[in-house]
Formats: sequence, structure tokens, C-alpha cells
Amino acid sequence: MQKLNRISIISICIFCTFVIGGFAQEADLEFTLDITSNTIPLPKIFKPAIDLGGRGFNRDPSWPQTLAAKEALETWQKDIGFSGLYRMQYNLWEIQQLSKDKEAQAKLLANYENTIKQISNAGGIVILDIFGTPAGLGKILDKKSPPWDLKAFKALIKGIIRDLSCNKRYNIWYEVWSAPDTDDFFLGSKQEYFNLYRQVAESINELKLETKIHIPLGGPSASSWFANLDGNTIATPERSLVYELIKLCSRYRLPLDFISWHGFSTSPVLEKENTIYKKPVVNLIRDWLTYFNFERATPLIVDEWNYDRDANVLPERKEEAYIGASFIPSRINNMYEAGIDYQAYFSLEDFQNNKEGIIRNVGVFYFNGEHSEYKGQAKSIYNVFRMLSSLGGGMFLSKLEDEFAGVIATKSDDSIVLLVYNYSDPEIVMGFLSKNIANLNGAGRKILLNLIRSKKLDEIMLRQLNVSTMRGLTNKLKAMLKKAQELNDSARRLQTNPRNIKIGLKNLQDTYLYERYSVDSACRSSCDFLPLEKKEISASPLYLETLILNPYSVHLIVLKKKPPEPESPPPLPEKALEVDKE
Repeated sequence: MQKLNRISIISICIFCTFVIGGFAQEADLEFTLDITSNTIPLPKIFKPAIDLGGRGFNRDPSWPQTLAAKEALETWQKDIGFSGLYRMQYNLWEIQQLSKDKEAQAKLLANYENTIKQISNAGGIVILDIFGTPAGLGKILDKKSPPWDLKAFKALIKGIIRDLSCNKRYNIWYEVWSAPDTDDFFLGSKQEYFNLYRQVAESINELKLETKIHIPLGGPSASSWFANLDGNTIATPERSLVYELIKLCSRYRLPLDFISWHGFSTSPVLEKENTIYKKPVVNLIRDWLTYFNFERATPLIVDEWNYDRDANVLPERKEEAYIGASFIPSRINNMYEAGIDYQAYFSLEDFQNNKEGIIRNVGVFYFNGEHSEYKGQAKSIYNVFRMLSSLGGGMFLSKLEDEFAGVIATKSDDSIVLLVYNYSDPEIVMGFLSKNIANLNGAGRKILLNLIRSKKLDEIMLRQLNVSTMRGLTNKLKAMLKKAQELNDSARRLQTNPRNIKIGLKNLQDTYLYERYSVDSACRSSCDFLPLEKKEISASPLYLETLILNPYSVHLIVLKKKPPEPESPPPLPEKALEVDKE
């Protein structure tokens, strides 16, 4: 439920609108796939996964107030199911507020548990975000307060975990708080957050000794991978809350079964940022884990992410939701390539009409809060999650080498499924510089920041300044700025011009029924999930097709083996025919 203000060196910049230079046409794309080639199990990160949050206020006090409406949950369950990773907030403050109405409180707890049970029974994972210090336990009367009575807080948490994980055996990964590095969600210090984590961790250790049940625990669910409570930047990742939590858990032998953080951005390559240690973010965090004697393969989770331009309400998440939709497969594919294990899109439903006055159109579903009965609908963003749920269980390793478009190719026993996307980052220059600024030395970073502050970066992108003749720039910085110019030019062209992709499928040995589903500007805000094209494809050594990729579009191509025609019964012998006539 967080609006992320990205705390990096580049975040001080004002977004600049750049004019397109030239009218060059991007070259056609080509993707060839041998369907007999080897596959790997589809990585879990490609499964539909989402934070089940929404609304922030429900007329029924026994319904969790930060959980999406029951109707939205039911639609997702019917169309997609709950076999992936699903995050939900477990609000201790909210539960305690109903303590004087035991019947309503029991209904509230049952509603929490029913959702957890549905996911667990479907084979999914629940990330249960523990949040909200109950009234009377906080240092101040606020759900964002750290607790003053740690012993009482621990007893409360231990009882909850015992019931849900030990007695009822639900598949829950517990996460301690959300965005504790921001005042919007936590009003304590770093040490007070660590005190919170220790109480939960010690509870789990004690329950593990008692029951021999493994209960996963992680965090810190920070607002970015390098964030801390003091406004850290990417230049000092060793000061991050992630690093400090790893260090704390090593020192006190506390469980740390996963590491989570948020990543709101328009950049699909956010997780591919480089660091001052000359290694990517994921490699750096895994090095920290190894150094402090944790498993290097400890799951890394981006537990809240969305298309975001530092605004609560964006047309790309509603009126022009096809743009936000095209961002989803691009971001997930880049997360996978970066080495992220899991992700949870934020969120299932929009936020509005809540007591905090938070209005955010981050949801896959929108709703009209003026009606007493449910009035909601899926955005075109939802169709992309239905596409992800259609992917096969095996993924081909074939890859489309392009900065903007990509193909996720999968197979199952009787089908071939391709998910093709075309996304252009409107803030690609800032995204590229954020990704690579750590490659510069201190002097180079300072020069780049001065270019941004003085608005000279605008002139460079407009090509009003010649990078090659500018004084005081290192060769590395000049190369970076020239690459940014090229990306900017291409991105602006691709925001308005379609591309062609030539898809070749080799060694089709059966007849297939072909269906194609699409999300683009024709599915601007919302549309039904129906095939736009159907046909039959015969067995062939090489099947070729050219697909037009409109700006900000996603296509799902499903080739399903045609079932054999039923055999005609053999003709009856003549004597049998004569008997029939009699």
C-alpha cells in the first residue's frame, strides 16, 4: 500500500520530456524456436503472483480492511487460482480494535484464515505481512508505532504462529512489517524494528524446537533494496536495512529464510542495477548472505512492485491500462534474468474511500465506492495475469535479444505457448543512468549529477550539446551519455510506431489449433479475455508468421495439438444389414 519515493542518487532529478530525434524505423525482429529443443521447469517467478491488498476500507467491519473485496478474490480464484505466491497484510491493530465485539472479531479472524486456507489448499505460498502494533502495546497510540512491551508482543505473535502454522499447518512465510524505513509505515528506529524482528524470530525458534516444524521468516520488506531509515543511496549499499538485517540474524542466530523489498518504477530493468562493488544487486546480496553463513540461494523477493511515476493516480494504471499491462511481462522477465526468485505485484484492487484518504489506482481491479453493492471490474492489466497463468510447465531457453521486446516461450504435453511483449520505458534515460551510475567513480557521479541539476542533460538528449566535444567529461561518462541518447531516440520512436516480429517454429510434427490473445491500445482500459485470431496449422519443418507489435502491447499465442478425428465404425456385413431390414 506504499507510494515509493525512490531513494537513489538519481532520484533528485526532475523527469524531463525529451523530443524524438529523427524518424528512423526500428529493424524487424526475428525469433526462431525449435519446439523439440530442451526446456527447463518454468521458473516460479513467472507464475501469477500478487499482493491481495485493496480498498483500505470496507463497509463490513469483519472483512480485513486492507484486503481486496471478496468479489475480486473470487474472480481471481476462478480464472487463475491460488497456486502461486500471494501476499497479504495481517493487521494486528485492526484485530485488536474489535476486541469489545467478540463476534465481529471472530468473523474478522475467520475471514483472514479462510483466505490463507484457500491459498494453502491450492498449493500456493502465503506471505503473511505482520503489521500494526495493537493499541495499548505501542509506544504511541498509532498502528505504526513500535511496541513498548516486547514480552507481550512476543506472546501475541507466538500464539498466532502456533495456531496458523503449527496446529493448522498452513503454508505461510511470515514477513515482519512493510516498508519500516519510511515514516508512512513505521514510527520507530532501526533498533526498534530489529526488536520487532527478534521477537518474531525467537517465537519461531521456540516453536520449531517444540514442534519440529519449519516456519519460514523474512524481511525487511524495505522500500528499495538499498533503503534504510536514514535515507540511504545506492552509493552505500552496506548501510542498507537488508545488509543490517542479514548481519543481525547472523549475530543472534535468528532465522532468515527470505529477503524482501519493494520496487516501484517504470523501468523493467530496475533489478539489474549495478553497484559500486562492480557486481549486480542480486550478486551483492548473495555475497552478503554467504559472508554471514546463510544459504547463498536464500530466496530474494520483490514483494511490492508496479508501474510507477511517483504519483498516486496514473492513467497508465486505468484509462490507459494497456501501458501498465505491457510493463508486467517485461519487468518479470528482467527480474528472472537478474536472479530474483519470487515477485508479488501490488495490488489486486485499487485503494480509495479509506479513513487515511489514500487514493491509489495500483489495482488489477478498480471499483466504484459510491455503491453499497459491489461495482468493480478488471482492468486490461488483469488479462496479462491470465496470460501468465496459461504458460506451460517447461520454458525454452531461446531468447529475443532486444532492449524493448521479448518472448517467453513455453510448452506442455499438448501445447506450445508464446508470450510476446513490447514495452518502452517513458523514463528510459533516468532508468539507464540509475542502472549504471555505480560504474562511474566519485568524480564521474558528481559530474553527472551536475548535468542533471543544470538541465544540461535535457540539451544532451535533444542533441543540442555535442557530448564528444564537451569538456570535463571522462570517456566512460561520454560513452554512457551517448548510449542514453540512442536509447532515448529508440524509446520515443517505439512509443508511437509498431514493429514487426517474424516468428519461426521449427519441427512442428502435429496439426495445431492456433489462438492469439492481445492487450494493446484496442484494449485500452478493459476488455474481455477472448482470442482475436483462430486458425489451424499443419505439421511443418518450419512454420513462419509475422506479428505486428503495436506500442505497449502483449500477445499470447497458444498452439494446442488438434485431437485426432474419431474413427468411423467399420461397415456392417451384408447379412447383418438384411437382419436389420427385417
